[in-house]
Amino acid sequence: MKDITLGQYYPSDSFTHKMDARVKLVLVVAFIVAVFLAKNFLSYIAVAACVICATLVSRIPISKMLKSIKAIIMILIFTGILNLMFYNGETVYWSWWRFNVSLEGIIFSVKMVLRLVLLVMGTTLLTFTTTPTGITDGMESLMSPLKYIKVPVHDIAVIMSIALRFIPILSEEVDKIMMAQKARGASFDTGGLVSRAKALLPILIPLFVSAFRRADELALALDARCYNATPNRTRYQVMKFGWRDLAGVIGTAVFIVLVVALNNNFWGAYQSVEAAWWLFAV
Repeated sequence: MKDITLGQYYPSDSFTHKMDARVKLVLVVAFIVAVFLAKNFLSYIAVAACVICATLVSRIPISKMLKSIKAIIMILIFTGILNLMFYNGETVYWSWWRFNVSLEGIIFSVKMVLRLVLLVMGTTLLTFTTTPTGITDGMESLMSPLKYIKVPVHDIAVIMSIALRFIPILSEEVDKIMMAQKARGASFDTGGLVSRAKALLPILIPLFVSAFRRADELALALDARCYNATPNRTRYQVMKFGWRDLAGVIGTAVFIVLVVALNNNFWGAYQSVEAAWWLFAV
């Protein structure tokens, strides 16, 4: 549970930390689209290079980024095995009943695992470089056109920000409960699958009690500070589109063009670059 990095903020004075939260949210969505556009290993290498460069520019320790992968290692293993066993390829190495291992299945499985790793690292980089308040303000600003159709934009943004912030808090709470239960003689690592599932019951009940208690305390704190979702709320930090944001947008656009170009041949790459330059000129 200590390896869950989603929702954590890493304070720094980097280029990425000073960018507008709205721009970072849009760039993360564009990055997710680019990851799904990647088809061959060259495009995956380009996406990985983009993540590494963004991490270096953000001055985030590599160890913290690797923790985000460690937290989903079981999901990666399950996804890799599932795609490996059930993918119908032509070059079959082993087959039994409905399970088969083929060259195409191995390649497809590796691509799926790489896709999950890059998605997790890219979204984790957003929370590392943006405060929960910044994410809330950015989401509210981006969803502001929905106010005209009576959508409670501010309430939705606050709820998502609180949920994101509670992820590391609940992770720490689970760790404390497990240590307390182990001190009382509980065992979570022995026995079969059923016995391990039953051993989790002494953790889930205190966890739900603690979550409801924290939610009640948060509601009381908001009421004590006279917090409400009025339409004319002001912000301590006003978001502005600056030169860093423009550089990020241009860099992301070039990155997406590069990913699309690498999916094709060199003639396709030339045409993609030429089209991008023509759009920029227009």
